[in-house]
Amino acid sequence: MADSRLEMLKQIAAGMAAQFGSNCEVVVHDLTRSSIDSSIVHIENGHITGRSLGDGPSAAVLNAVKHQDGPLKDHLAYLIRTENGRVLKCSTIYINDDQGRPRYILSINYDITNLLALEGSIHSLTSCPQNEACSEAGNPPKKITHDVSELLDELIAESVELVGVPAALMTKEDKIRAIKFLNDAGAFLITKSGDKVAKYFGISKYTLYSYVEINK
Repeated sequence: MADSRLEMLKQIAAGMAAQFGSNCEVVVHDLTRSSIDSSIVHIENGHITGRSLGDGPSAAVLNAVKHQDGPLKDHLAYLIRTENGRVLKCSTIYINDDQGRPRYILSINYDITNLLALEGSIHSLTSCPQNEACSEAGNPPKKITHDVSELLDELIAESVELVGVPAALMTKEDKIRAIKFLNDAGAFLITKSGDKVAKYFGISKYTLYSYVEINK
């Protein structure tokens, strides 16, 4: 049973390394070996930490050996830093024997150093801290429309979202607020926009323009 479990872990390790590529180190530790100094019995992409078969334990392995009398909780998605400054996102999974004692450890160590650098570069390109409208979490980027009719539809939708009430349920004050938004956004510069807006809000063009005047 133990040997078959070890072979399965080796198979899983090889599969994970193939799936996630050369930045993913996968290590299998055998805690039953005569010397804890050589706990590694399988390793994929050992160049990440510079380890190889027969090398010694990490702090997680030593902790497992020290507490062999009881079950250990897996340690998932934590960060460590290598001696040469690389940052690894790691998970340590304990595989118990039939008595519930830790027998093997499957360690997954993914080098995210380059991803962190890329994340920083992308953030510097996409952030606009000097622009309040851009920095507000609830303010998504505007759409680029293909014609003025589509643009008007977008502005009407934004006015309804601003008020927070469907047009059919809007009070007079709600409609005045929506019309103010459209006027401030330049919606009425679009040819025949008044007809469309009046129809959408269920008011006459006379009422529409009276609302515009109220907001001036």
